[in-house]
Amino acid sequence: MKKNLFAIFTAFTAVLFFAQAGAASAETISGAGSSAAAPIYQAWARAYQKSTGAALAYEPVGSSAGLKKIRAHETGFGASDVAPTEAELAASGLLVFPVAITGISPVVNLPKVGDGQLRLTGEVLARIFLGEITQWNAAEIVQLNPGLKLPDLPVKVVVRGDGSGTTYNFADYLAKLSPTWKAKYGVKTSVDWPATFVAVKGSDAVVKNVRETVGTIGYVDHGYVRDHKLTTVQLKNLDGEFVSPSIVAFRAALSSSEWASTGSFTSTLTNKAGKATWPITMGTFALVPKVADQPAQTLPALRFFVWAFLNGDALVQENNFVRLPDRVQATAFKAITSVKDKAGNAIAMGLMTSSGSAR
Repeated sequence: MKKNLFAIFTAFTAVLFFAQAGAASAETISGAGSSAAAPIYQAWARAYQKSTGAALAYEPVGSSAGLKKIRAHETGFGASDVAPTEAELAASGLLVFPVAITGISPVVNLPKVGDGQLRLTGEVLARIFLGEITQWNAAEIVQLNPGLKLPDLPVKVVVRGDGSGTTYNFADYLAKLSPTWKAKYGVKTSVDWPATFVAVKGSDAVVKNVRETVGTIGYVDHGYVRDHKLTTVQLKNLDGEFVSPSIVAFRAALSSSEWASTGSFTSTLTNKAGKATWPITMGTFALVPKVADQPAQTLPALRFFVWAFLNGDALVQENNFVRLPDRVQATAFKAITSVKDKAGNAIAMGLMTSSGSAR
């Protein structure tokens, strides 16, 4: 599955990882950011500690807070569901690489409505999150769901109140379907939501509020859906098909993107063409310093990602994520091995030299 990738980078990065296995056993890796990506980092962390003895302390504080921490060199890596621009990276002295692909799922808590039964379009979803549709039996929703008994209940909207990459990608999707959304909110990590909405911090809080309150709708990374047995909706995609969120649907969106065709990962993955595509697919990213002025903090993070890319594919799928295309994963390896120390030396070479001397 990874022959092309291995031909380019595996030998080099494998030496980097295994030459440092002894050092890894005493390490604690620090990371902070995306709460959407927390399930995959937690799964990788358990397997990595079992394999190497090294622990990962990951803080799911949200993409914006994670970016703030890595810019201040307060963590080994930052995690974000939004890739900063080249100008932003240059100004912060950071480099970015993608980690995995996932999707955002609108989730509901409605009496006698099962998983995947409720159908919505992007336009109707936008009107709900604009505060324009306020009843579950509104004509716009009923028309999309003939035969489904919708409750005469107010729509209670749960949203992210913190800076969130999940919100950014959700807004990116809605802006492509709704001119009103685009004009009012645009695409950003924080939204000035209507006062009647319940704004919470982190994906776990969204899950808690939706599960505990009848009549709610929220949005979370799909990795939380299985673990918390949440009720998802079907969405109408760009080809006019109603689809449910799934690994297959995320992979279909990925296959229709520049990520797969060219290896570029700068564009979002929302509203892609294809009958099977999930329209709110997104990538999640890691950020590290381009120049490691705190090697004891940066090097453990690099080793962790090398291990994850070489060994963590099965865990990616088990946690409802999709592995990177080979071209994109090769780009990620190249980014990892480009990190330098303050003297301008590639850290990987320095590590291997020091390891060889120690022997």
